[in-house]
Order: sequence, then C-alpha cells, then structure tokens
Amino acid sequence: MNQVQLLGNLARDAELRFTQNGKAVATFTVAATNTFISSDGETKEQTAFINCVAWGKIGEAVGNCKKGERLLVNGRIQTRSYDTQ
Repeated sequence: MNQVQLLGNLARDAELRFTQNGKAVATFTVAATNTFISSDGETKEQTAFINCVAWGKIGEAVGNCKKGERLLVNGRIQTRSYDTQ
C-alpha cells in the first residue's frame, strides 16, 4: 500500500493551472515540521518541504489556498527521475 498523510503549512501560494482538456492541476509545497530530542537532550525541529500535486476538484480547492495555511494532505508518494546527456 502506498499511502501518505502530511500535516503542515503551505510554504508558498498554491499555483493553479488547467490542462488543454480543462482539468485543474494545483502544485504546492507543504512544510512539515518534526520535533525531536537530540542525544544531548536538546529539543530540535526538522522541517521537510514536500512538493505536491492535486488534480480536479481537489486541485481547484487547493488552488485557493495561501502561504501559511495549515493543510492535511492524504495521497500517495510518486517519484520521478530522468537522464540527461
């Protein structure tokens, strides 16, 4: 099963565009912070910036979100790679 849940803040305004067929696509970045205690007993934070894509009606809804808003994202992880000469 490939399922992920992210809770974090929108790192920048979501960008909404439409495909040639009129389907909505929103791209956005979620800043998810993890708090932990280091080996020396100090509390530290580590933030991961995760790029996300939402399609269709969900994409339209996310497209209205602004930087700093808190989001809960449910979805799947997909990685891509490419080779250059």
